[in-house]
Formats: sequence, structure tokens, C-alpha cells
Amino acid sequence: MRALYEAILRAYEEDRPIALCTVIRARGSVPRHEAAKMLVYPDGQIRGTIGGGEMEARVIQEALHAIQEGHPRLVRYTLSDPLQGDPGVCGGEVEIFIEPLLPPAVLIIGAGHVGRALAHLAKWLGFRVLVSDDRPELCTPEWIPEADRFFVGPPEEVLPHAPIHHQTYIVLTTRNHPLDVRILPLILDSPAPYIGVIGSRRRWLLTAKALMERGIPLERLARVRSPVGLELRAETPEEIAVSIMAEIIAVRRGGSGAPMTADIRELLREAIPG
Repeated sequence: MRALYEAILRAYEEDRPIALCTVIRARGSVPRHEAAKMLVYPDGQIRGTIGGGEMEARVIQEALHAIQEGHPRLVRYTLSDPLQGDPGVCGGEVEIFIEPLLPPAVLIIGAGHVGRALAHLAKWLGFRVLVSDDRPELCTPEWIPEADRFFVGPPEEVLPHAPIHHQTYIVLTTRNHPLDVRILPLILDSPAPYIGVIGSRRRWLLTAKALMERGIPLERLARVRSPVGLELRAETPEEIAVSIMAEIIAVRRGGSGAPMTADIRELLREAIPG
């Protein structure tokens, strides 16, 4: 069991998505009983076992789907009659909870003042922090101590190696729009639920036009959020970081970003009918 938990920790530190499959209910004759665990990696490799055979093969496929979708699932099997589609003949019943372990992460591309402030806030909010920049003097623990991993070098060389999954929120805090034109084609087809680009409306318009001239369709560009963040009239790097992380939280939690202020008159009418 210790080896399995150590494998989970390594996957977390390497930003590798995995799925933890746990037997939570077993009745009758089954290969493994409650608390048996197995890890499934995106390439189908496993660590541990929940019993082997056809049942385990089906759970591996379910776990791969869970990793892709980012949602847990509960599967139930009766092990009685393979002719009826059952994955075994032991005679028992089993329930297995499949939990994708996808550490939420913010990939910050651009390690300037806003990128530094964003890294600090994202770490405080519990995100893994990944930082990329082509300037070695800025992409360092001394400049951004909150970063968990650094990807230093030209974006075309380093970004293909950055771990991007369904819980990776990408923010471009770059120094100019030509860099955005180089970077966006590398990440537009990624499974990231959020891609934000810093800058003015005019900067984003210039970037979008340049990308469309390179053959990138408007439908792909439409997923980009730019100017990035919620409207706070933010000015300082720290204020801009708050604006960006607020939008990321809204996307992650399904919030609207609208004010939560309640009309006291409506509240009183609800509390005191008539």
C-alpha cells in the first residue's frame, strides 16, 4: 500500500494525471474485497490490482475515460454469467469507485511582473504552478519561488513537454503579441479548459488577425479569453493577478462572475411573505 501512495505522490509532483480505482463494496465470491486499490495511468499501465481478469480490464477502460473527462464514476459488476455480459463467473457482486487524480494547475507563459504575481496568488489558492519563459534570468526559483516546475527556452521547444490536461489553466502573460502568435498554435488544441491572453483589445485583434492569416480558423481562436480576467479596473500586477485568478475560479467552479450582492428588499419579501 505504501508503494501505491508513493506512486500517487510522484504522479502529482510530475503533473501526471492518473485514476485511483477502489473496491468500495463486495458481496459473495469476488477476486478482491473492500479497500483493494489500483492506479491507472493514461497509457493504460497499472499499479496494484483489483482482481485481474475481464473485470479489471473493463475498469481500466473506465478509468481511462475518467482521466480524459476529469470526472469520477462508480461501476458495478455482477460476476455470474459471461453469456449475459458479466466479466466473470465467481458469483459475487462488486462496486468500484474510479477517481481521476488531476491536480489543478496554472501554466503561466511569461515570467514578468504579472506572471510573478500570478504565480504567487495561484500557489496560495492551491494550484500547482508551472512557469515558462524564454528568458533564463526570469524563469528561476529566485524570481518566482512559488513555481513547482519551470520550462525554460523557446516556446516551440519547451511547451510540447509541458503537462497540459483537463485541469490545467493556461495564461499568457507575455511581453508582446508576436510571442502570442508563436505560442497559441502550440496550445489551442490542448484539453486545457482555459486559455487567457493578457493585453488590450487592440493587441488581441492584431494577434487574432495574424493567426487567421496563418490559417487558424476563427472557431479555434474563439476559445481564447482576451483581454484576460474579470473587469476590476485592475492596474498593478497584483490586482491583475486577482482579476485573472477570479476568472479561472469562475470557470473551474461554474460561476458566472456576476456580483453576488442581494437586493435587501427581495430578501425581506422572501423572509416575510405578504
